Amino acid sequence: MPAIQLTPAQRKAHRADAHHLDPIVMIGSDGLTDAVKREADAALKAHGLIKIRVFSDDRLARDAMLSELADALDAAPIQHIGKLLVLWRPKPAKVREEDEDRMAGPRDVKILKYSKRGGQRPEVKMLRVLGNQRLTPGGIVKRAKPKQKSIKKRQD
Repeated sequence: MPAIQLTPAQRKAHRADAHHLDPIVMIGSDGLTDAVKREADAALKAHGLIKIRVFSDDRLARDAMLSELADALDAAPIQHIGKLLVLWRPKPAKVREEDEDRMAGPRDVKILKYSKRGGQRPEVKMLRVLGNQRLTPGGIVKRAKPKQKSIKKRQD
């Protein structure tokens, strides 16, 4: 039995999500090899929900492949329809490394300059504002001033 047990409602939702997917992994005449398992594992890590196409006419062999893949990859079998197998496994959470020295990056800001006459379109200008800059209400880019330290802290 697979490690992940799903309720019928969860299985139905995953089937609906998999409807528009194209098969990522193909199983050829060699059957279920180690390379196919590695590729399916990599696809599950990247996508979470995958379709696998099996080029075999034997339905019992395809059922066996689905259960073997689900057991080997700790995934839940979602659907076996025709020559397509659908597997699901939750995607692992990505680990982001926090860099303490990282500063704010540039951002693009849209500035609208309205005409003094009301019927004309405003002039649109895109500006790139760096991390140490700020934008005034008039649309002027100014550099940030260094923070002032108190006199007592400067003496220490």
